[in-house]
Amino acid sequence: MDRRRIGRAAAAALAATALGLAACADRPPASPEARQRQAELNRTFDLMDLTDFALVYTDGGRAAPTPMSVAEAADILKAYDVIFIGEEHRHPGNHLAQMALFRALAERAPNLSLSLEQFERDVQPVVDDYLAGKIGEQPFRTKARAWDNYPVSYRPLVEFARARNLPIIAAEAPTMVVRCVGERGPEFLETMKPEQRGWAAAKLHLHDGPYKEKYLRFAAGDGSHGEGADTEQARAAALRSFAAQATRDDTMAESIHLHLQKNPGRKVVHLNGSFHSEAFLGTAERLRLRDPGLKIAVVNPIAVKLGAPATVSAEQAATGTFVLLIGQTPKSYVSMDEMRAAIREQMTFRGENKCEL
Repeated sequence: MDRRRIGRAAAAALAATALGLAACADRPPASPEARQRQAELNRTFDLMDLTDFALVYTDGGRAAPTPMSVAEAADILKAYDVIFIGEEHRHPGNHLAQMALFRALAERAPNLSLSLEQFERDVQPVVDDYLAGKIGEQPFRTKARAWDNYPVSYRPLVEFARARNLPIIAAEAPTMVVRCVGERGPEFLETMKPEQRGWAAAKLHLHDGPYKEKYLRFAAGDGSHGEGADTEQARAAALRSFAAQATRDDTMAESIHLHLQKNPGRKVVHLNGSFHSEAFLGTAERLRLRDPGLKIAVVNPIAVKLGAPATVSAEQAATGTFVLLIGQTPKSYVSMDEMRAAIREQMTFRGENKCEL
């Protein structure tokens, strides 16, 4: 960032401060209801270590942040058709919370299915064979391309479901399909062999909106303040990248939708990275587009500083039916430049892995 931009930012901040002070001088005293609402938003929560977590009911920002036990949360969530539990991948507290919620929900709604981003559609037969006891765990992990953190993060969930004969949905689009869409655009899907076309959603939702804007900022190399692509070529690449992301989201949404169509009355718990369901966007949004009548809940993780009082802001409260507070892990990056460089490297790596389907 150059000095002129810093100067403009500083001037804007000073102007905003001045306007804020002026507004405060003219603002009437807050009503008792408003003061109560602010007090509820200022309620603090303490986490002691990285295995600790707190479930806070917010109802998408419509309810005052209210801490609840796993049992109390499950009593509310059992009324929903689909429960998205977002995750910060590899976070111990996040994975412990997922397991605790899934177990509690299964106790209250035995007609439950587990849907996972972590397994891709083309390996559904392998998942089914493992659940049926036809293959051992090692062949299952190899053939199903299980993530390297499977034993710690997902084995407990899979084994819980397996022991209770609960279906598991391999929901995600294959990585190679996503890569090909990112390289060639969404038109690639129509060039796939008939026996492969079912690995990705029949329809992609590429419309403008908050989720697209959020993703394009991320793809530009800045998760919250990116200025977007500044050339026609870069813009086209960014739109292909979003189509690849939508391939993930739409495929997971369609996988859940098709499962519910085939199994009326079932409920689904779906696990994905929080980006895919935060603020009811991404996969959650695309599932609702497929079936507006579904009751969809989102449990969205928010990382907070350990050993210090934490609050749930109004913006955070709107990100889920429940906010899942988890401890902050060590900083991946100490500056925005570091983060931008890492994202650019990730995008370059994706670009270098060519479509070979």
